[in-house]
Amino acid sequence: MKKWMKFVLVIAVMSVIFVAGCKDDTTDPDVNAFEVLTTYMDGNGMTVTDLLAGWIIVPDSLVQVLDQNYVMDIRTSDKDGNGVVDYIDGHVPGSVASSLGTIVDDAALADNPIVVVCYTGQAAGHAVMALRLSGYTDAKVLKWGMSGWHSDFDLWTGNCAQLDHANWVAAPGLIADTEVFDYPEIDTNLEDGVGILAERVAALLDGGFKGITALDGDTTIGALDNPGDFFINNYWAAEDVVTYGNIDGAYRIKPLVLENLDPAGIVVTYCWTGQTSSMVTAYLTVLGYDAKSLKFGANSMIYDALLGHKWSASMDYDYDTGE
Repeated sequence: MKKWMKFVLVIAVMSVIFVAGCKDDTTDPDVNAFEVLTTYMDGNGMTVTDLLAGWIIVPDSLVQVLDQNYVMDIRTSDKDGNGVVDYIDGHVPGSVASSLGTIVDDAALADNPIVVVCYTGQAAGHAVMALRLSGYTDAKVLKWGMSGWHSDFDLWTGNCAQLDHANWVAAPGLIADTEVFDYPEIDTNLEDGVGILAERVAALLDGGFKGITALDGDTTIGALDNPGDFFINNYWAAEDVVTYGNIDGAYRIKPLVLENLDPAGIVVTYCWTGQTSSMVTAYLTVLGYDAKSLKFGANSMIYDALLGHKWSASMDYDYDTGE
């Protein structure tokens, strides 16, 4: 990205911080922030279709062009109290440590197109969406994350499952009829698209990765266990639902039509692997929806039945040479 564009984006972010500290009640009540934001984004190549163009790179492609990319590793586990311990234990050669919260600020140092690495390729979707909305339009996710790079970090194998769950509607599936809803309200004192977008991207990063599991946990509610608690969107083509089925009560809104999403509910998007749905969830979060990505996607629910889009194995590339 050209340096002058980065400078403009830095100024925009600084302006958002300044305005946020000086909010008052002078905002024009007739300004619809959601409409201003979406009009600005749609007019500047930031539709969800635009943002999902060429967004992912597989490990065996990245390893051939490492010197042509700026690889940012956002695995910032602090489980040992020493900061980025997983990065220290092993990373893509030449990659730099970053975090989801600081990815846009850290990207100012990038001198090549950015590739973001996380554990599984899912949190990186949030980071890449934030980057693409901040002017780094060629940023990409490393498919499967560090799990795909080396088996030392494999978090995929243990999260793939064939559940045969009562709330999975067998093929040919039964998708809920689409409905029309109001758009979400965006709480802001800003009235211009540039400023609102920068503010919403900052809110996305501050909020962290927004994921949900298929099954209930000790302190969490699973989307497959309790589909009625969520607005679930199956982000597949129609023929894929016919082949595999769907979560009970799920909609199928692809291409993404915003008026068909319920802003009063938690919008859970699921795809094959949780990587595309992470990108979509980040996009919806920026637009003001309460959105979550179903972690590990269909691989966590119907793994054995999948004919493609399946996790297989790590590449086990060398940490020093990439060979």
